[in-house]
Amino acid sequence: MEKNLQGMRVAILATDGVEDAELREPRTALEQAGAEITLFAPKQGEIQSFKHHDKADRFKVDRTLNEADPEEFDAVLLPGGALNADTLRVQPRAQEFVRDMDRNQKPIAVICHAPWLLVSAGCVRGRTLTTYHTIQDDIRNAGGKWEDQEVVHDGNWVSSRQPSDIPAFNREMIRLFAEKRQSTSDKTKRAA
Repeated sequence: MEKNLQGMRVAILATDGVEDAELREPRTALEQAGAEITLFAPKQGEIQSFKHHDKADRFKVDRTLNEADPEEFDAVLLPGGALNADTLRVQPRAQEFVRDMDRNQKPIAVICHAPWLLVSAGCVRGRTLTTYHTIQDDIRNAGGKWEDQEVVHDGNWVSSRQPSDIPAFNREMIRLFAEKRQSTSDKTKRAA
C-alpha cells in the first residue's frame, strides 16, 4: 500500500461503547497509509469497544481529551457507536476540538452515530453528510442535509452510515486526507 499519509498526524476521539470495526478498521487503514495516530478519550487507561450490543475489545488510550490540542493534528477520525457518540457529544473539550479542526478546514472523517459530536459542536448547519439512519432527524434539525449514501464527501468532511460502509469510508477518508496533505504541502512550498 502506498504510504501517502506518511507523517500525517491524525487524532481519534473515542470512549467506551465505540463500535469496534469503526475504530479498528479505519485506524488500521490510516496506519498502513503512514499516518501517526493518537487515540484520545475522556479518561486514561483503556476504552471498551462493542460489536453492536456485545463487548468486543479494549483499546489503549494514548492521551486524555484534556490534552487534545488541535494545533498538533492534521486530521481527525470520529468512529461511531451510539454509547460512544452520546458520551463524547457532551464533552466540552471534544466539541472545542472538532470546532477548531473544522474552522481550520482540517479533514474530519465521521461514521455512524459520531456526527452527534458535530451537531453538539454547532458544525452541521449548511453541511451535507450521512450517518446511521436513526440520527438523520438530528442532522436535519441542526441545519444539515442528510443523504442515505454509502459515503458522502462535503468539503473537508467525509461521512458514512455504518460498519458495512467501512471499505468505501476508508477509501474516501484516505483520499480526503491525502488531498488535504498535498494541498498543505503545496502551500508550504509556494510560501518558501
